[in-house]
Amino acid sequence: MSDPKDIDPLDDDSVLSPTSYEDDDRWMAEGVGGFEMPVFEGVRDESGSPVQPVQLTPDTKFRFSCHKGVSCWNKCCHGADITLTPFDILQLARYFSVRPRNIVADFAVPAFHEASGMPVPKLVMRGKDGKGACVFLDEEEGCKVYEARPATCRYYPLGLAAMKMKGHEQKEEMYFLVREDYCKGHDEPREQTVAQFRKKQGVEPYDLFNERWVEILMKAASWRSVGGPYGKDIPKPMKQMFYMLCTDIDKFREFVFTTTFLERYDVPEDVVKAFEKSDETLMLFGFDWMKHVIFGEETVKLKDEVFADAFAEARDNWMKYGELKNTWKYKGRKRSSGGEENPEDGTDG
Repeated sequence: MSDPKDIDPLDDDSVLSPTSYEDDDRWMAEGVGGFEMPVFEGVRDESGSPVQPVQLTPDTKFRFSCHKGVSCWNKCCHGADITLTPFDILQLARYFSVRPRNIVADFAVPAFHEASGMPVPKLVMRGKDGKGACVFLDEEEGCKVYEARPATCRYYPLGLAAMKMKGHEQKEEMYFLVREDYCKGHDEPREQTVAQFRKKQGVEPYDLFNERWVEILMKAASWRSVGGPYGKDIPKPMKQMFYMLCTDIDKFREFVFTTTFLERYDVPEDVVKAFEKSDETLMLFGFDWMKHVIFGEETVKLKDEVFADAFAEARDNWMKYGELKNTWKYKGRKRSSGGEENPEDGTDG
């Protein structure tokens, strides 16, 4: 894939339909089990990982405090590797009274998420080598956007990892402690639990909103770990659309309202109206749609007439090849004799 900032998938109709990975539904429904992926880790020490590999629970106590009086004040704000989450971008846009695309254009650079290979924006660090101060740092006063600081900054010195055990429907989250040699905040007397620290740092709304984003990265990373379904990577247009959704909600809104999107998908009228004004509503729906088109999850619904055309195409394939191919993109959309959906089968009884 080329530079992820060179993204304009609006002319590519392939993004409107789920990606086909031959005929194996297991990949779409399950992916790879037993997978763990760091979400926020804050590791910057080139001499070795400063992460204490001990799983913490919400009730685990630890000592840490950061303030102007510590000798390492602001050092963690230099050369930091910070991925801007979708909610980070929305919050920063509100803080500066600009649109999300302006935040990305002025303060971020395109990169790739290491585990999943999906495009993500990274917060700019000053200096030719990217080891300088964060663009939001005032060396004397600290963070200039503290009220809208990114989730990674809020979590530090905690790390967050998402883990999905094989055979389990829901992912689990685990916390761990990041101890870097220069950080003197760990020597401070203040003690708190993980839950208390998270509440004070205001990470809960960030975690709730970013949950779908994390799920997409997690499944993409799971696929990538074994070469993807049939050794295939997620198609380039899908990666481009994912990046656009995360970084330029206005362009995604244009995509929804100026293509055949709303002719294909069954979206309630009140929700469509909300798309016009609510960035959050549109983005959360967009993540559900991405899970549908990339992984074949039944997170959005095709309109009846679109379903009918798709099922007719599948039936034609069956007549032509002597068997009904398992086209996973229509699984769970079978109509019974009573006109109701049968969510358990995608074939014609």
